[in-house]
Amino acid sequence: MLTRLFSWSIALASIAAAPAVMAEDGYDLWLRYPKAEGTALSTLSSHATSIAIAAQGDTAKVARDELIRGLGKMTGVNPTVAGTPQAGSIWLATPATDPALASQPVKLDGLGDEGYLIRTVTVNGNPVTLIAANREIGLLYGAFHYLRLAQGGGSLDRIDIRSTPKIKLRLLNHWDNLDRTVERGYAGQSIWDWWRLPEWKGPRYTDYARANASLGINGTVLNNVNAKPESLTAPYIAKAAALADVFRPYGIKVYLSARWSTPVELGELKTADPLDPQVAAWWKAKADEIYKAIPDFGGFLVKANSEGQPGPQDYKRNHAEGANMLAAALKPHGGIVMWRAFVYAHDNPDDRAKQAYADFKPLDGQFADNVLVQVKNGAIDFQPREPFHPLFGAMPKTPLMMEFQITKEYLGQSTNLTYLGTLFQETLESDTYAKGKGSTVAKVIDGSLDGHKLTGIAGVANIGVDRDWSGSIFNQADWYAFGRLAWDPELGAEGIAREWAALTFSPDRRIVDPVVRMMMGSREAAVNYMTPLGLAHIMSVYGHYGPGPWVDTLDRPEWNPVYYHRADAQGIGFDRTATGSNAIAQYAPEIARRLAKVSTTPENELLWWHHVGWDQKLSSGETLWDSLVHHYDQGVAYVQGMRQQWAALRPYVDADRFKQTETFLMMQEQDARLWRNACIAYFQSISKRPLPAGAAAPEHPLEWYKALKWPYNPGQP
Repeated sequence: MLTRLFSWSIALASIAAAPAVMAEDGYDLWLRYPKAEGTALSTLSSHATSIAIAAQGDTAKVARDELIRGLGKMTGVNPTVAGTPQAGSIWLATPATDPALASQPVKLDGLGDEGYLIRTVTVNGNPVTLIAANREIGLLYGAFHYLRLAQGGGSLDRIDIRSTPKIKLRLLNHWDNLDRTVERGYAGQSIWDWWRLPEWKGPRYTDYARANASLGINGTVLNNVNAKPESLTAPYIAKAAALADVFRPYGIKVYLSARWSTPVELGELKTADPLDPQVAAWWKAKADEIYKAIPDFGGFLVKANSEGQPGPQDYKRNHAEGANMLAAALKPHGGIVMWRAFVYAHDNPDDRAKQAYADFKPLDGQFADNVLVQVKNGAIDFQPREPFHPLFGAMPKTPLMMEFQITKEYLGQSTNLTYLGTLFQETLESDTYAKGKGSTVAKVIDGSLDGHKLTGIAGVANIGVDRDWSGSIFNQADWYAFGRLAWDPELGAEGIAREWAALTFSPDRRIVDPVVRMMMGSREAAVNYMTPLGLAHIMSVYGHYGPGPWVDTLDRPEWNPVYYHRADAQGIGFDRTATGSNAIAQYAPEIARRLAKVSTTPENELLWWHHVGWDQKLSSGETLWDSLVHHYDQGVAYVQGMRQQWAALRPYVDADRFKQTETFLMMQEQDARLWRNACIAYFQSISKRPLPAGAAAPEHPLEWYKALKWPYNPGQP
């Protein structure tokens, strides 16, 4: 059965044919710039012998220096710098800094402030590679694109590329605390050394900025959404200003998470009521103070009235009233408010998945024009698979900002290879039907569906002080995929994976092809061995690591896994149709009609929407119970296949990165087996059904799995 459902073709090449590999620790990410060889070297050497640049701004210098660094490492010879383009030049030009650009048949219309073009042109009879933009930041993005082509083995002849970001604000959200712990962080301490800032600004801050700029990320929220009031005091504003100084040449603005009750907790006011003039005045003065230190400060991210955090509802005010008060304080400076829609209340007996919609849908059109409502990709909490959030498409008068989680809180944390590009793409391609077929989530957040100019996307960062930045080599791919999709939500996850693999390991297809095959099925494998067929939120209480579908003792009902799977003697799943919570009514009628019936609901979301009988026949002809078990087995088998595929790549990958991935895949198989065995043991104890033919019984009794604990796993609040 498993052999039929899952197979790998492993092409073994002789060690003698393998390319030379150098020791690496992952610090250089996708900006390795390894020495080119053979045809690639001769091509680079003829196309990039000099850099012609007239611009003298800090960002232009960064672009020039990055080209010198990258091309010098790849060719072994640093290109010279000239004022005018020569044969084999890379010519960086903006209309404001190089009048000679006007003589070229190129148009910069439509590129905006951040877009760029890369084109092969002729200057004085010589072929030249032109990187042109309206602003210097476009030159930097174009330089990184060119280096991506050069390093990834792309053609450098007759280039003709135009690129502009489809989303205005492309941010990382750091859930980093002032003591350097990171909530849901699995890559070591926070990279922000608050204790030594503002005086000590280590080189890692610049490398962080380089990595983000290479992807087009243009903003970073420095502190946890569960913010401390001290984050907005003068000493910490000065620390944030020091980071802003480092990031500015790379086009990156800093933002801060603001705790709603800050003026009260700092002892400066007795209330945080957003309609109290004293409160508005306090925030206006605070905004003035921040902008004096950080003139290009981006604005505030706010988590309010969620999971015990204070907010305007504490004063009988709504979210729009709270957000608009802060927006008024920031607006004179050009700042924005990103108001999170992640809200749920313990005293709400209804479906947790409905609460954000219930709170925010009635407020559509009431938010100030410098407010974005930041919405998670799904209605619960970054699960391995969730349907898209019902707010997307439901608030046409309000710009909605996507929030993805790059750090893998529910997807194996630092050790599981689960490529998130496929999750991001799945959400972005989802059709809301808000204005008929084709009203995708991507069109909601890029503003094209409803005509919004202020647009944004955020990713909860997976970055820490580990040498490889993200806790593993393959976790870097999730940061990379987020950045590339933030620039263009219509890019494909597979193309991005191929690009990342070529830059991270080698353009050699003997490496890239198997790595991409591993990546593209890895997230689906995790869904299968953790939460198949639409199950969700069945992890343990220990930092969301490991299985815990039996948990029913937590204080709030919606914290307990039993709340979500609702397994009983008859079946399993959460009924969100008209006979249950009726969450389907929050979606467009076309979607609601499809989800109303088991037979027309996508099987990968089946148990999210329906309570289904154990013996219900699915499209495969199997019963639900048998299919559930087989999905668990498929997840384990895929990880076994990844281990075999990776083992065949030993000759092509440096020893350190090979060993780390080899070990982590072994750990992932252990995790997958644990999830499979624990969940089958528990659900079988309820279903009372025998295992399908060929399926192995769990290795231990159910009580053994229930006794497992992970009390000190990283990333806990």
